[in-house]
Amino acid sequence: MAIDPDKLLAMPPIVTRQMLTPRDTIIYALGVGATELDFLFEERLRALPTMAVTLAYPGFIWRDPALGANWQKILHGEQSTILHAPLPVEGEIVGSTVIEALYDKGADKGALAMVTREIHDGAGTHLATSRSMTFLRGDGGFGGSSEGAPVPHSLPDRMPDDVVTLATAANQAQIYRLSGDLNPLHIDPDVAAGAGFDEPILHGLATYGVIGRALLAARCGNDPARLRRIDGRFSSPVYPGETIETAIWDEEAGRLAFRARVVERDKIVFTNGYAETA
Repeated sequence: MAIDPDKLLAMPPIVTRQMLTPRDTIIYALGVGATELDFLFEERLRALPTMAVTLAYPGFIWRDPALGANWQKILHGEQSTILHAPLPVEGEIVGSTVIEALYDKGADKGALAMVTREIHDGAGTHLATSRSMTFLRGDGGFGGSSEGAPVPHSLPDRMPDDVVTLATAANQAQIYRLSGDLNPLHIDPDVAAGAGFDEPILHGLATYGVIGRALLAARCGNDPARLRRIDGRFSSPVYPGETIETAIWDEEAGRLAFRARVVERDKIVFTNGYAETA
């Protein structure tokens, strides 16, 4: 079974409702390795901005046979999150998810799907826009165009202005999946081996959350309201227990470029990063 691009692009929005609790907010923070009490203690709790990627999440939609995708070969390619308002730590959350665009890289190279979720609270306040580029490694060659995909942000050709190093735990993926991403690639060794990995890999969005923590600490004084946008491209997987080093370049006021690597393997894992701060 192959994907039907016309069918996927014509699908109605997937509307997901969530009753967010302080427990959810704390579990997310633990899933990205946070240790600061502001993100873990219910009496002074604040939500990490990157938690937006988990809010009103419709689940791993590509596992639905009706979509026709080879879900075992799917990877998260890129992520963009725009914060329109500070995230709440509890309350009703409503997400509306659509497959916005498809790009065909060819039968031997796979395809890209741009999936966009608009996130509101129960009163209708627009909280965030989460836009992901999903790499459908086994679903290219359906006859679509490869043109029009977003152009990645370029990195400065100079030494970074700051470097932040954060460790991940050996059970990081097992914790992060409690925030809703139950793709077995991140916990089942057999599924990981079938996808070509030595062991289950860390969720790309957990890596993204660790990077978000680095940016928040280095340029926002750990004030979640000051991180307004964080974009970039996943370039290689992280294994739980590895150390993520985020290099940061200051551009014009309130704008940053960044890149992250795994220290142990000297491997770039997230690149073409772009962030906006207040």
